Order: sequence, then structure tokens, then C-alpha cells
Amino acid sequence: MNVAEVVGATLAGLGADHVFGVVGSGNFHVTNALVAHGARFVATRHEGGAATAADAYARVSGKAGVVTVHQGCGLTNAMTGIAEAAKSRTPMIVLAAEPAATALRSNFRVDQDALARAVGAHSDRVHGPDTAVADTVRAWRLAVGERRTVVLNLPLDVQAAPASLTDPPAVPVVQPPRASDQAVADLAALLARAERPVFIAGRGATRARAELEALASACGALLATSAAAKGLFAGNDWNLDVSGGFATPLAAELITAADVVVAWGAALNMWTSRHGALIAVGATVAQIDLDPAAIGAHHRVDLGIVGDVAQSARAVAASLPGATSGYRTDDVRLRVAAAGRWRDVGFADDGDATHIDPRTASIALDDLLPAERVIAVDSGNFMGYPSMFLSVPDHRGFCFTQAFQSVGLGLASALGAALARPDRLPVAACGDGGFLMGISELETIRRLGLGMLIVIYNDDAYGAEVHHFGPHGHPLSTVVFPSTDLAAIARGYGCAAVTVRTPADLASVAAWVAGPRDVPMVVDLKVAAGRPSWWLEEAFRGH
Repeated sequence: MNVAEVVGATLAGLGADHVFGVVGSGNFHVTNALVAHGARFVATRHEGGAATAADAYARVSGKAGVVTVHQGCGLTNAMTGIAEAAKSRTPMIVLAAEPAATALRSNFRVDQDALARAVGAHSDRVHGPDTAVADTVRAWRLAVGERRTVVLNLPLDVQAAPASLTDPPAVPVVQPPRASDQAVADLAALLARAERPVFIAGRGATRARAELEALASACGALLATSAAAKGLFAGNDWNLDVSGGFATPLAAELITAADVVVAWGAALNMWTSRHGALIAVGATVAQIDLDPAAIGAHHRVDLGIVGDVAQSARAVAASLPGATSGYRTDDVRLRVAAAGRWRDVGFADDGDATHIDPRTASIALDDLLPAERVIAVDSGNFMGYPSMFLSVPDHRGFCFTQAFQSVGLGLASALGAALARPDRLPVAACGDGGFLMGISELETIRRLGLGMLIVIYNDDAYGAEVHHFGPHGHPLSTVVFPSTDLAAIARGYGCAAVTVRTPADLASVAAWVAGPRDVPMVVDLKVAAGRPSWWLEEAFRGH
């Protein structure tokens, strides 16, 4: 064996079961070794799509994502997807071939360490035959144990060196820390006297639903999530859904009226707190996170606690002096049941004979699709409609690759999500700009035979910029485009497709959903674009 084969075999043994990438000469052998030892290789059409799909696969499956790329240009092509993963603390390994240390004039040479560090990823390297297994295990442990995106550089001369496959060193079992006894007592006392407590859970709390619901029940707290953790409390009578710019009017009202707000594994960044406006000046704010640097990084915090969410919530529940009703009154229960979803909020339909209101379209799709679904959302003016009008069964049913706010990640995100949950209907929600930017992966989705629904909210523009700059009289020729027949393009890829201008046009979608769904379906929604989405003003604050 050589080092490349040892690295591939070691990763497969550690649990790498899906690998996304574009194979060139530099990553050919390590990729084949992964396949030979049981991993499934998913050949994407662009390295950016590979990185994004691996990120989405990790988010939805709960496993580590793995990417494989050629040296130099393969890595630079993947950088936007790597940046998104790193900013989201996605556990992901990027296997990046690298010119040999002696190949100083290689046309592929770039500073791969600096590229990784520039976007917040960790850079490591396989140093030689004797350390190949240990180097690989070290990268895996960092990715999985600390939720980091790791670029593992594989110099070509090192890859080719003879090596022996040995058993990896034993990985010690590391128990995450529980909050200190004093912190537990302080939070228990705070919740015991709270009259209107609200919990906001983020991605750091997605493994702690039961513990948070039990504690919330004991202290009468309402439940909300960040956008990235949407669906965590699906089905709970006291679920306010997403806090922040996407929040319903009722959720915004109830969160703003809270006297205690507790963030569990949530950053309380500008999106989740509406630049702080959702949290009252007089409210007491507590934040629980494993990372001490996260405490108070975005919003003032009165009680900061370092600890694992599940263990800390369990300890606080055991320390409460007794159960209290808190915010959970009959009136609040009835209000949440009646107006807890955006589809319950009345609106004047903006559709006409040639354009469908995106709210009307999203509600109709929500009714058409099976409950078991996984939705991946691209970035753009449209994104609030699928995010908040399409329901999901749990947090694994929502893939929100928005930490970097890059347009064009939607199709690749849906690809990774679909492979992570083959038992669910995958839905990609894109704007026309993002769909065309990432369209190379439409071929991948069709080639793999995925029965994916791809919904394009098509306003023939970069709508966010139109609505942000247009009212101020700025010229918009740089952000508007001629009408494009996206359904015809999709048929050229071998997909089923339909153009939707009215609710009646969705009949073709209903027929496709009924089965057999043996090819993807692309839905070109010609949306009414006369007004900005409700969250847009918040999105542009601070830009």
C-alpha cells in the first residue's frame, strides 16, 4: 500500500461513508481507496458543489462530511462551500492533494494552509508514511470532536510513498462538560422566578430536544429556535418556530415580552435577535454554550454558562424548587395554535394572470408534499417563503446553509440532504439567480436518479438588490435579467418540469408527487415580485 491508500482506508474505518468530490490526478488514489473500503463516492460536477453537498450531508445525517479535491485549483473551486461549513462549525474533512514540497514552481502551488485559515477552517497535513494513520485520525478527531472543518493536505510525494495500514490509535471517550453547580443553581433560581421565560435553541442544542422540553415544561417556557435549528420543537404546542427576522408577528410579540431569555447552543446573532430588537432591554439573558468565546459574542448576556446543553438542562431541571406555569397560559396556547405559523397570517394575494404570489405558491406546495420531507434553501430575497411556509418534521428536515450568505448553494445542499435522508422527499428551494449559479449539480441530481422537487422562485432578478436599492432611485440594470424558460432548461437535463403562473398550474406537481418520482422535477414559479419579502429590511441592516 501507499500513503494515499492508507489515508483512504483509515477514513473509511473511522466512519466516512459518503465522499463528495471531483477527481483529478492528485486525489485519484485516495478517493479510490475510500471506495475500496466501503465509502460511497458521489461525483459532483464542481468542487464547490462537492463541498456544499458534504456540508449538507453532515448537517442532516449527523455524521462527518468528507470532500476530495485536486491540488490547487480543486481546492480554490471548493472554497465557498468550505467557508460556509467552517462558519457553521460543520464537522467535515477536506482531502486536498498538494504539490510536493520540492515542487516549488508547480503551477498548482498556492498556500493551501492560508486558504483554509482565511475562511475559518483548520489546516493539517499528512506528513509521511510513519504518521499517515495518526495524522488522519488527528484530523478526524478534530472535525468530529470539536465540530470543525479540517483541510487535510496530502502532498503528492508523500501520497506515493510506501506505507503500512495499522490500527488507528484508540480514541478516548470524552464526556462534554456539564455546567458548574453554581451556574446550575443560578439558572434554576432565575427560571423559578421568571414569569415569561423563552428558550431559544440553536444548532448546538439539536441533540437535546427531550431535555429542553422537559425543563421548559417545568418552568413554563415557550420554545423557539434559530433558523439553522428550525424544526427542533416541531409538534410541540408551545413552539414559536424561528426567532429573528423570520419570526411570525406572534412569535416576535411573545419573545419581545419575555422577562427571561435563555439561549441554548445559539449565538443570539443579529439574525436570531433582529439586531437585538427582539429581546427587551429589561429582560434577563442567559446563554449556555460549549465554547466560552461564544458567550456574549453577539448580544449582552447577564448569565453566561459553559457546558453541554443536554447535561446542563437536565441538571437545571433537577434543581428547580418546583414546577411553575410561567408563560404557558391558556390564552398563549390558543394564540400559538391560531397564529403560530406564517400561513395562518392573513395577506392580500399579489398574484395576477402571469405571476403567482410566493406565499400562495408556498402554502399550496406545503399542502401537496408528504410530511416526511427535507428542505434545503438557497439564499436570496425569496428565502423566507420556503423557510417559513413549508413545514418540516424535525430539525433534520431543514438544511439552511446560510452562515456565509452565498447565493448558489441550494441545489448542492439539497443533493447532500437527499443522500443523508433517502427516506424523505428532498426539496430544493432556490431563486432564479442561485439556481443558474449552481446548475451544474442538476446533472448530478439527475444522474443519481434522485426524486427531488426543485422549486425556483423566479423573479428574473437578484430581488434582494432590486428591493433594497430600487426605492432609492438607483439604476437596476445590473441586477435584472430577461425572462428565462427554466423549465425548458431543466427538460434538457432530463428532468420533469413545469412553469407555474397560477395555482392551477401546480396540478403537474401534484401528479409528480403521487409517483413514481423517478426523475427530478423542476418547478419554475413565475412569482409576483412587486414587494420585498418581510425579512429583507433586517437582512440589509449592518451591510
